[in-house]
Amino acid sequence: MNPWKRTFTIAEGEFQFVWKRAGTIVFDSRLSGDILTVSMLFSSHEQPLCLRAEAHAGQRAEIVCYPYRIELYIDGVLCDEEWPFGDALADIADEKQENVTLILSEPDTPIELPAFCGTITQAEGWRPGGGVFAGDCMPYTSGNRYHVLYLKDRHHHRSKWGKGAHQWEHISTEDLLHWDIHPMAVPIDDPAEGSICTGSWIREGNTHYLYYTVRTSDGSPAPIRRSVSEDGYHFRKDPDFHFILSDRYTGASARDPKVVKAEDGSIHMFVTTTDRTVGRGCLVHLISHDGEIFREMGNIYTSPDENEPECSDYFFFHGRYYLIFSHHGRGEYRVSDQPFSDWKTPAEPMIPCSSVPKCAVFHDRVLFTGFRGIDGYAGTLTFMEAGQKENGELFFFVPKETK
Repeated sequence: MNPWKRTFTIAEGEFQFVWKRAGTIVFDSRLSGDILTVSMLFSSHEQPLCLRAEAHAGQRAEIVCYPYRIELYIDGVLCDEEWPFGDALADIADEKQENVTLILSEPDTPIELPAFCGTITQAEGWRPGGGVFAGDCMPYTSGNRYHVLYLKDRHHHRSKWGKGAHQWEHISTEDLLHWDIHPMAVPIDDPAEGSICTGSWIREGNTHYLYYTVRTSDGSPAPIRRSVSEDGYHFRKDPDFHFILSDRYTGASARDPKVVKAEDGSIHMFVTTTDRTVGRGCLVHLISHDGEIFREMGNIYTSPDENEPECSDYFFFHGRYYLIFSHHGRGEYRVSDQPFSDWKTPAEPMIPCSSVPKCAVFHDRVLFTGFRGIDGYAGTLTFMEAGQKENGELFFFVPKETK
């Protein structure tokens, strides 16, 4: 599907335009009250993708369609997005409409954004707005900056027929009060990508790596992929790096790779999935000595039941190692004196940081970032700090900067 753009002035009345093929509506737009709805039908699914925005007669509407994304603008403001898969059933040459005049053109060429493209003050309780919510967060410390990558969410995980269509957005701070907004780190730019799942960030020399799995549009096993960057702000996908888990594990549910570097230089990865041999959720432990080929080493954690432990994390702090994961969105931790074994469950294992908290050590402070849901999946950012007891267990309190 070649990119195209349609522009029209919203007319009085409900029906703006309706296109049918063999008696089936394949592309239409309606104004109901103050909501404009645009629906497009694709070969991959019996239900159309729908975009909605507040609008009224006389305003200018613009529909921009790429092979991997659809955008709806009202008077030049992006109001909604969807992510297609399969062939569009509407014929773009079919322009005969009685109610509105459609102007067909090519989309504007995207421009590369600068590394710093906006600011916010106080990220506690923040969300991007404009119909966008913050989902799973992935904090990372680089130099004097605390970075938060988060899943950009529209429609509370219902985009792309329930696949989520999540992408990685990026903010960072030097003082936990003033935050900079950076370009999108990992976008969906292929219709086969149903969602970019949660993952992790690691730096090797002057190269930054983002590791993630891709939930596929067709339900096939999710590949583990990565993006790379030299400046830590502009990332590009690595087309040569991808692999899937062995048949021992449920490939379609593989997600959330956490990557860490051990003291001996080896690279370790933990991936959420189900161990078919026991029928229980787990974190697969993989190891690599070159950062390219990863070998399965069994499980670093196996759930007591079929529930899959999500969004794993791992950090070292004052002589102790910590493994983080979430069950049903609630985070918990384990502690050990060894880097990858002998995990002990603390007396109070829960992490009180709302949904799927993950951690980065910043200026010798253990800082968790999660999200607080609004009407379902995704919502606003939230933070929690942890202190360490003598026995290695953690206690939690609100960071002074977020009060």
